[in-house]
Amino acid sequence: MLNAILWGAIQGLTEFLPISSSGHLVLIPALLGREGPDLATSAMLHLGTLVAVLAYYRKDLVRMARFDRSGRRMITIIVIGTIPAVVLGLAFESKLDELTERPSIVAGMLIVTGVILLATMLLRPGDRTTEELQPTDAGLIGLAQSFALIPGVSRSGMTISAGLARGMERVEAARFAFLLGIPVIAGAGLLSVARAISDGEGITASTIAGMVVAAVTGYWAIAFLIRVLTRAGLAPFGIYCVTFGVVALIAL
Repeated sequence: MLNAILWGAIQGLTEFLPISSSGHLVLIPALLGREGPDLATSAMLHLGTLVAVLAYYRKDLVRMARFDRSGRRMITIIVIGTIPAVVLGLAFESKLDELTERPSIVAGMLIVTGVILLATMLLRPGDRTTEELQPTDAGLIGLAQSFALIPGVSRSGMTISAGLARGMERVEAARFAFLLGIPVIAGAGLLSVARAISDGEGITASTIAGMVVAAVTGYWAIAFLIRVLTRAGLAPFGIYCVTFGVVALIAL
């Protein structure tokens, strides 16, 4: 139970803060000399973070569900942005899974993430909103999201950075990044659930506890990120990623 709660807190915080959940779920167990979450727990953690983002952006989802002109356009933009991650994820799934067993590479990719986050401070502030994005913008931001398939690369960090590079306002870049992440998070969670069931792993009180913790901390993490973005941008998270990545490399 305590392990599930620990992994739930880590997943919830790092899924939405631009510091890489996959990187932390590889590096922290390696640094502590213990096993990471099993498949069933991992599946429930993903569903927990899915609940968090659905709850936080529920108004946007309701508008899309109306399926009027603006709703259809938003859905189209999200679908376009999701395609790169789906295609590349299916093509390189086995190779990407192997990287989770090489913590030093994961630590190196976390440093790369930090450098990219710090580089966004060189960009001129934009004012574009999610509604103003074009299919080309969605495709490029979606391509950036696909790089987060590599453990240690932050999905939210890459998509927010790409949004800023396309002239988006900070909070709007985060909004689109999280809406774009819904299909990916849902797909990863449901796929993990299916694999866990096929492997004979059941849903237990511990996995449910982990899911609840991931949902609560995930919701808080989104709200916290929005506040930090308006004041300091991505720089604080970039500094953290570089620092933790270097420490992990030295320790490992």
